Amino acid sequence: MKKTSYIVGLTGGIGCGKSTVAAAFKSLGIHSVDADYASRAVIQPGMPALKDIGDRFGRDIILPNGQLDRAKLRQIIFQKVDEKTWLETLLHPLILNWIIEQLGVATSPYVLLESPLLFETDQDQLVDTVLLVDLPVPLQLQRAALRDDNDPAQIQRIIDSQMSREDKLARADWVFDNSPNQETITDRVDVFHEKFLALANTSKEKQPL
Repeated sequence: MKKTSYIVGLTGGIGCGKSTVAAAFKSLGIHSVDADYASRAVIQPGMPALKDIGDRFGRDIILPNGQLDRAKLRQIIFQKVDEKTWLETLLHPLILNWIIEQLGVATSPYVLLESPLLFETDQDQLVDTVLLVDLPVPLQLQRAALRDDNDPAQIQRIIDSQMSREDKLARADWVFDNSPNQETITDRVDVFHEKFLALANTSKEKQPL
């Protein structure tokens, strides 16, 4: 990867508010590469991976408009570990290549790699530092259920399938506690923005001419 910007990995579990925090950074002119978007980009109609998924799970996994029925697929893979493993083996290399391409063309002073599975997929190897958007699990469940109108049991299965909160906290360089009032997000993002600008400048000064 041709590295042109300092890269900040932004991660957090379902319902933690990672997307809201990312939006605050983007409002400051910071480019964000979204791994969730990458996971959709590589399975658009006409992409080879979508055909592979249809062959594996049956044609009814494809909606009439040609798009993947992500809700149906999610139900399958969180009930069958072997199917989840198969899907990850197929998609993760494709997603990684898409992410690397996007990171390589970013021009903001630093760039976010926004990924809920940053650690689980080793995408943290692409970044210079990691900011974790964190919530206690009960609050995470509550917010995710309100946001997505999902079954709490389904949300818990998603949480259980990912790295534990404790392990993420241990591996993150910075923690954005998202339990306070949501109206404080902008001001607290401003603080991190200044930190990352300074780190990006320092990193740029150390790069060989």
